[in-house]
Amino acid sequence: MTDTPRTPARARGPRGPRALASLGAALRTPARAAEPLFARAPKAWQRHLPYLVTAVFVITLVPVTIAVLSNDYAAAGGWAGALGVAQTVPLLLAVTRPLAAWLMILLADTVGAVVLVHAEQVARHAWPWTPMVIVGYLLLMACLGLREPIRTLIGVWLATGAVGVVLGFFKPAGVVDTVALLFVLSGVVLALTGALRGLGEAQRRIAEQEVISEAERARRTLLEERARIARELHDVVAHHMSVITVQADSAPYRLPGMSAPVQEEFATIAASARESLGEMRRLLTVLRGDGGDGPGGERAPQPGLSRLQQLVETTVRAGQPVELSLAAGAAGAAPPAVDLSAYRIVQEALANVVRHAPGAPTRVSVTVDEDEILVLVVNGPAREAVVELESSGTGHGLVGMRERVRLTGGTLDTGPLPDGGFRVAARLPLVPPDGTARMNEEPS
Repeated sequence: MTDTPRTPARARGPRGPRALASLGAALRTPARAAEPLFARAPKAWQRHLPYLVTAVFVITLVPVTIAVLSNDYAAAGGWAGALGVAQTVPLLLAVTRPLAAWLMILLADTVGAVVLVHAEQVARHAWPWTPMVIVGYLLLMACLGLREPIRTLIGVWLATGAVGVVLGFFKPAGVVDTVALLFVLSGVVLALTGALRGLGEAQRRIAEQEVISEAERARRTLLEERARIARELHDVVAHHMSVITVQADSAPYRLPGMSAPVQEEFATIAASARESLGEMRRLLTVLRGDGGDGPGGERAPQPGLSRLQQLVETTVRAGQPVELSLAAGAAGAAPPAVDLSAYRIVQEALANVVRHAPGAPTRVSVTVDEDEILVLVVNGPAREAVVELESSGTGHGLVGMRERVRLTGGTLDTGPLPDGGFRVAARLPLVPPDGTARMNEEPS
């Protein structure tokens, strides 16, 4: 019997709030110079919304403007029709070219104000900006605020006030002055829409900076893991270099009757090995940054598959149920670098289980054949709710696994399981990819 998949709570939420949130995101997304408003909105209806809104305003304002100018202001029929079209139709251009639309509409509104000076019934009516002019102008200001930079918005606002002040010198008697009204309302609309645009621009920059920071953090994590692996592999390589040095120094005593040129050759080999070992120790000092092989340096031998049982027992004592299946002879079959990498992969995998799936049953399996070692760590789903405390962590575990596998020329496969668990599978070749001899072969 299988459970029916449940839709996440967020996906089952009301469509209205989600649509409003999506529309708000589109409002905060600044349009570029060659783009119409909402051009980068995720939904098609959102991208078409500015065209629909301006079309509705134009269809509504054209007849209303003509009727009001003809009936209330008693303007001539030809002038009323011309002004009704000139003052409203350019709003259709505001979606893509708001600055050009503003110049056309401001010119038409100014001409309309001059024409209304001579209208028969202009007294007791709004002048120089009629109510229809104010409504259309505010829509135009909203398009400008969502599109243009702050400097342009300030210029538009000041130009609007300046034109109103100049027209004030020709004000007819008895009219309702709307210069200050339009100046204040246009400033408010420009401030609000400009703030929305600035907020969207700031969010975009923050998102870009987060991407850059994440890339830098991933790079830093990778370098830290490589340095840590290099410190650990120092002990492996240093062991072989020490063996070479000892064997080269003792060769004249173990093999009597050796000729002088051969003795000199062995002495040169021993000197080169000692010099290489010294260079490695100096490099390790730089990598550790704490004195390297000095008194405070790490001198303990690096662990391997032979210590997996001890690692598992420690994890079990910490309250994590873990089973270990270690193939016979696996501990001695791997070269030192592969042996260390296999141990560290299991260690990192178990640490991730304890951190992210406490109480989940876990199985560790290590098998070996003629060519490779297979390390498999599988855990089931957590038995208790896990609070993700390390959502912003550096991810050293998986990064370290990938680097170790890459170092040995193997492959790594990680990912979640259908039942909620997780799997880590690493294949580590016993023979290096270039076909050279195994690293654990002792010099004869």
